Amino acid sequence: MVRRHYTPERANRSLPLVARIAADIQQVAQSIRTDAQQLQAGEGDAAALQARLEEMRDRFGVLSGELEQLGVELKDPFTGLLDFRAIRSGREVYLCWRLGEPAVAHWHDLDAGFAGRRPIADF
Repeated sequence: MVRRHYTPERANRSLPLVARIAADIQQVAQSIRTDAQQLQAGEGDAAALQARLEEMRDRFGVLSGELEQLGVELKDPFTGLLDFRAIRSGREVYLCWRLGEPAVAHWHDLDAGFAGRRPIADF
């Protein structure tokens, strides 16, 4: 992964591209889950489902790689939860964004996770 530090402004400027990638990842992740459930339940054409699963997994890898090249970390493909590394008061933290949010409006410590999100105003 490319190690890059974002400011809130830079993260927000990247959102048009990052949001498109996150939406694609979310769609592919949902397709993978659906096809895997159908395959496990013995529904449909197993060979066709397996081929589609492999195709979707490859697509997921490509999309995840696009985020990695941007230095953005995928945390949850189903909700589109992403983190951007940043520096706050001399230490690394995450700027936190989720698909559907209009802007990067939260941050949290590296080990805090989504539950530890704080308003960007405190950044």
